[in-house]
Amino acid sequence: MATNITWHHSHITRSDRERHLNQRGVTLWFTGLSGSGKSTIATALERELVRKHKKATYVLDGDNIRHGLNKDLGFGPGDRQENIRRIGEVCNLFIDAGMIVMAAFVSPYKEDRDKVRGLLNKTDEQKFYSDGNNEGQNEDSMQQLKERTKNFIEIYVKADVSTCEERDPKGLYKRARSGEIKSFTGISAPFEEPDNAEVILDSKEKSVDECVSQLMTYLRDGGYLSAGESEDR
Repeated sequence: MATNITWHHSHITRSDRERHLNQRGVTLWFTGLSGSGKSTIATALERELVRKHKKATYVLDGDNIRHGLNKDLGFGPGDRQENIRRIGEVCNLFIDAGMIVMAAFVSPYKEDRDKVRGLLNKTDEQKFYSDGNNEGQNEDSMQQLKERTKNFIEIYVKADVSTCEERDPKGLYKRARSGEIKSFTGISAPFEEPDNAEVILDSKEKSVDECVSQLMTYLRDGGYLSAGESEDR
């Protein structure tokens, strides 16, 4: 690990970028089984945000990332963890750029998702505390802080194995059942459901449009679709 390196600060802050784009940088982290609809919903949401609301967005898709950045990784536990770690760092850069990034990854392990949450939410919280704003904070104001510094929104795209296997858009479940694919999440490898996801999308019962509408409501209510009057972060 390199030690003789120093972070080079820009003259432009994250808040500058957010004001320029009139939005708040955030990562929408879609987790769920293969075939649950993560990428389908993420790309539909991006279309809504860009075409109707003129927002700056990007979708990070699990398969697409493995064509380039993470093409050296397999699907064992260690490689899955490194896959998510790298994506977390990429998301951190997108947030600093003031963009709305949608990350669609099976991300089966709760610990890995929580590490990304901690990474993305850490910067704003640290600045808040370093400025001495934690003095005299009560429980309610601390909760408001957590909401204000929420850069990671966990979205559980919920569909059971039987539903996903029935869809099987890539034919992966059939190959996993035959033993052709080893360590396949939901069949021969575990998926740990989120305990406290900010948003749960029941993709078995809801249409893609209904899921997008639910997410748009969340983004509007959370103030992510405008820059607001926040101070530099």
